[in-house]
Amino acid sequence: MRLIKILSMVLLLQACQEEVFLDLENVGKTPVIEAIWTDDAALNGVVVAYSRDYYDTLPNEIAAHAEVDIEDMQTGEIVPFRFEEDLGRYLPVNGKAATIGQEYQLNVSLDGKDYVSSGTTLEAPVLDSITYEFKEERFFASEGYYLTLYGKIPFEENNYYRLILTRNDTILNRRSDYFLFDDTFGSSILNNGFELTAFSFKKDDEVKLQMLRLNKPAYDYLNQVVSLLFSDGGLFSPPPENPQSNISLMQGEGRVLGYFMTAPVLTRKVVIQEKD
Repeated sequence: MRLIKILSMVLLLQACQEEVFLDLENVGKTPVIEAIWTDDAALNGVVVAYSRDYYDTLPNEIAAHAEVDIEDMQTGEIVPFRFEEDLGRYLPVNGKAATIGQEYQLNVSLDGKDYVSSGTTLEAPVLDSITYEFKEERFFASEGYYLTLYGKIPFEENNYYRLILTRNDTILNRRSDYFLFDDTFGSSILNNGFELTAFSFKKDDEVKLQMLRLNKPAYDYLNQVVSLLFSDGGLFSPPPENPQSNISLMQGEGRVLGYFMTAPVLTRKVVIQEKD
């Protein structure tokens, strides 16, 4: 009788492994806005596009006819953005960049609708130095050189950070390369050295590290992006869902996707070399 029960469970599990296609409603084109505004002019830009159906394999349609600007809410200065055909994005005129401590509002006008979002360019933490050390293969990490960050986070609130790493001019942008952290484990994480166990490097690698201090809405959006990237659509995973945007429609009805991020950027470079 016990064997019969086990066989019945196996057959039941096999029966549950049928591939299912979600009947996702076609809601039409939705604006997708991704706006980056930092104190590093080289990073700044706004992409405006339209969404596509879940099963559509074509790239998103770029919207080249939007009106885009960023307003300094303290001084009233407005920085217009101009569409660059070769890059497929809007860039600030005259290479303008954010100023630490200022609050900014993103304004995008598209197809007769106005979209806005705001945030403050916060003060950056202290990043004193970066060291590296070769380590043998470990249970949770492969063999290679690992970076350790030293510095200080002197803030009691708004501690939301993202690290972006570039190896030999190639940005690390796989789903496992999104590195976000807050002060859940305290704000002294940099004081005694913060080892980046998620990234290994080889001899002669040139590594660029960028550390951004985010506003919470942008941090929450990126956290949702990471969760979506790691969702396999299986039996125990939630259905795919677009991250909650921190951009709002000024008037009327409609949806908008994407996010606005303003942040200071700390940039450091290191070349991995063997040590005597």
